[in-house]
Amino acid sequence: MKFSAVLLALVLGTASAFAPVRNFARKSAIKMTTQDELVELAESNRDALGAGIGFWDPLGCSKMSFWTLTNEQTIGYLRHAEIKHGRVAMAAFLGFCVQSLDIVKGEHTFLPYRGYVENVSPQEQWDNIPVIAKLQILTFVGMLESYGEIPGEVPHYTAPGGIPGYYPPLVGKRPEFVFNLYDPFDFFVDDDEESKERGLNVELNNGRAAMLAIMAMLTTSKGLAAPPLDQIPNFPKYSGDVMVPFEGQLSIVPPELAAWTEQVFASHMP
Repeated sequence: MKFSAVLLALVLGTASAFAPVRNFARKSAIKMTTQDELVELAESNRDALGAGIGFWDPLGCSKMSFWTLTNEQTIGYLRHAEIKHGRVAMAAFLGFCVQSLDIVKGEHTFLPYRGYVENVSPQEQWDNIPVIAKLQILTFVGMLESYGEIPGEVPHYTAPGGIPGYYPPLVGKRPEFVFNLYDPFDFFVDDDEESKERGLNVELNNGRAAMLAIMAMLTTSKGLAAPPLDQIPNFPKYSGDVMVPFEGQLSIVPPELAAWTEQVFASHMP
């Protein structure tokens, strides 16, 4: 119960801060497609929010050109990847917290899904989901990912005029969606440019913090030291491997494919 109370406090205290806060479908003063604009954004983060360490690129990626992309297109690609991973990490952080609460992981009158087991860690909750359900989840996520790559009213993030982090609207494009994934309740459509610019900086910083936070949570769940999380009583422990999302569930596919898949996952493990 103590751990649940701590996590509930974390959720309530960070829900507003760890959410994507602004719509990218706009004219922004900083397009983040040149190194000078990256420096400007980093300095804006540090000066306006009191966060960040200024421009930091130890590997010099902002000067590179990936594949057939130009340098400006590469910067757009890298910035879009950072924003997207930050959003996923923010969702993962809150998801880990919520799935650790007694109301979610505890006893249920009706089982949430086939194979549900009470009082296990968030990672074990994923392990207990039937493989066919996991494939449905991954297929749905893949469809959303593919839709986000389709150029529309706003050019692709690697094209001239593209906006890294922009996700095209679903309402009016797909009849099965009644909300847009980004800002579903139109909270921020009337914000002025200054508010939108600050929201961009806030989202970037929160995304970076969330990436560090979820990695610390996974580290602590393996019994390794990740202060201050390792000081929380009864922090969820996990004995499995988060890099093997289908561990023990590949028997429904041909043995040759199962062996190949396990070999691929194993080759990416530390």
